[in-house]
Amino acid sequence: MRSNRTLFLIEVAVFTALALLLDIIPFLSIKLWAQGGSVSLAMIPVFIVAFRWGLKGGLLSGFLWGILQVAVGTGYVLHPVQGLIDYMLAFTVIGFAGVFAKQIQEAVQSGHVKTYLTYITLGAFLGSMLRFAAHFAAGVVFFESAVEGQSVWLYSFLYNVSYIIPSFIICSIAVFLLFHKQPRTLVQAA
Repeated sequence: MRSNRTLFLIEVAVFTALALLLDIIPFLSIKLWAQGGSVSLAMIPVFIVAFRWGLKGGLLSGFLWGILQVAVGTGYVLHPVQGLIDYMLAFTVIGFAGVFAKQIQEAVQSGHVKTYLTYITLGAFLGSMLRFAAHFAAGVVFFESAVEGQSVWLYSFLYNVSYIIPSFIICSIAVFLLFHKQPRTLVQAA
């Protein structure tokens, strides 16, 4: 049991660091937005931890990734509450993808490709949409519309959906391919 806990802590640390690297390496992340947000592969490590270790691992990895973004200076924080919502909350909730961990692991072990593709997609969608909801809320409360006459609600929706949806699609495909090509290395050790 102790070695399983150690493996958990090591994997959370390594995959969280990988998420940060995937987010800040310029050629791996498309950063076109002035107030943050990027199309990147950075959610993949959090999804992997979530699918291997469930909610506990996913939430912890996402939370740590959010803290690291602020700590290394890549976060865009205007107000402490906005920082909490946009970084601590938004990145933590990506880990809710872990609610499907058991179904994914069982499907991978039994070779049911369509089943684990479905659950990977559902998990990535859940984590991505919860992240979107947090960024959307912070955008409505703390950012004004950049387009004169446009509703802040519409602006926040369009701004955040413009990078969350492409990131969700890219990350879902990548995680599925990782599970499909190396299923045994991505299933949590018993």
